[in-house]
Amino acid sequence: MRLTRQTNYAMRILMYCAANTDRLSRIPEIAAAYSVSELFLFKILQPLVEAGLVETVRGRNGGVRLGRPAEQINLFDVVRVTEESFAMAECFENDAAECPLVDSCALNSALREALNAFFAVLSRYTIADLVAARPNVRHLLGIDLLEQRAPAA
Repeated sequence: MRLTRQTNYAMRILMYCAANTDRLSRIPEIAAAYSVSELFLFKILQPLVEAGLVETVRGRNGGVRLGRPAEQINLFDVVRVTEESFAMAECFENDAAECPLVDSCALNSALREALNAFFAVLSRYTIADLVAARPNVRHLLGIDLLEQRAPAA
């Protein structure tokens, strides 16, 4: 199974926000950190906001932040929101009736078991786990530099 680019960057947005808990994150900063277009990130942001994984704050000093603690957002939460289909084979889709084995196929059963195992592993890892795995993530994403440049309030 291959996750979409949307899922990949959704996780990256969440990781950025988790590493940047001291202040709001801004889409231009996140886009620069990952060398991706702001428009693409705005498109990804919508389902994350609708699912409550991210909150937006409007206004001149607005930005985005996690909708709940990083420890409470597991990778399966993100995949469920950003992926449209989990069909690993044709027989997972609605037009499977063309196959004479559709009601008694061992392949379908094996693939469903594999998919459930995949989801179970994703459910064990949180956004906090991903950020904690790299102690220098703030430096790698350029967050430390942004804070050094920011005027004192």
